[in-house]
Amino acid sequence: MRTLVITGGTQGIGRALALHYLSRGDRVVAVGSDQIKGENLLAEADRLGVSGRCSFRSADLSSPTMTLRLADRLRRSYPSIDALVLGAFRFQAKRKETAEGIERTFALYVLSRYLLAEQLRPTLEQARQPVIVNLCGTGSRVGRLHWDDLQLRRRYRPFVAIMQGARANDLLGVAFTVEHPDSPVRYVLHNPVFVNTALAESFRQPTRIAIGVIAKLFGKTVDSAIQPIIERIDTPPGRALSAFQGQRPVDITGPAFGPNAARRLTSTLRDMTSNGAAA
Repeated sequence: MRTLVITGGTQGIGRALALHYLSRGDRVVAVGSDQIKGENLLAEADRLGVSGRCSFRSADLSSPTMTLRLADRLRRSYPSIDALVLGAFRFQAKRKETAEGIERTFALYVLSRYLLAEQLRPTLEQARQPVIVNLCGTGSRVGRLHWDDLQLRRRYRPFVAIMQGARANDLLGVAFTVEHPDSPVRYVLHNPVFVNTALAESFRQPTRIAIGVIAKLFGKTVDSAIQPIIERIDTPPGRALSAFQGQRPVDITGPAFGPNAARRLTSTLRDMTSNGAAA
């Protein structure tokens, strides 16, 4: 029986993955910030007769403090973790900061993923075929890191924050393999592309209705979107780092995957964690 930790595991792609692996006989730890959605997942697991292998951990991963506490609890509870799926994300229409003074999109989309991968690496390395799957916007040519203003204090725009996060996640994958070259953990960057999930809930009306309609017309179903992710988890790629847009491999040799930029980012994230919002 394998153990999977899925952030954003109570809705959309994360929930579908959780139910899939529970049905396969695996143990799933779903992480989310919405208690009601967590209870709904547990109720569904109970209905399917798999509640003994499903647990819900409530955590606001936009808080580095809570992220580190979660990682500590997971290490204590599970001596071996086979797969870590990083899928927690929330659209922020307006700039907000965490209690630690870090812009929320960056804290949730970038910093929490860095911390969980680093903190859980030793536990992942106890598994037979360990893998990290980072659900992000890899492969897109849009966006850049605003090194002089990672917190976007001067001019926050939601799309700019999201695409900066996507580029940062590319570098997180690079940094993991650069800093841990002998690790057996395979790091997979996976862009599900456009999926009909609950993303529209984060927007105000009338934008919410418009995005919901577009998603239903043009978005992939969740069931189809999780199939390539399942493949990456069940049969991790041979390379330490790989990236995909759906089924299509993404070239990881370009400047968006530069080792020097990756080292710069992780150095900044370490400072951010120890000193608050340092950038």
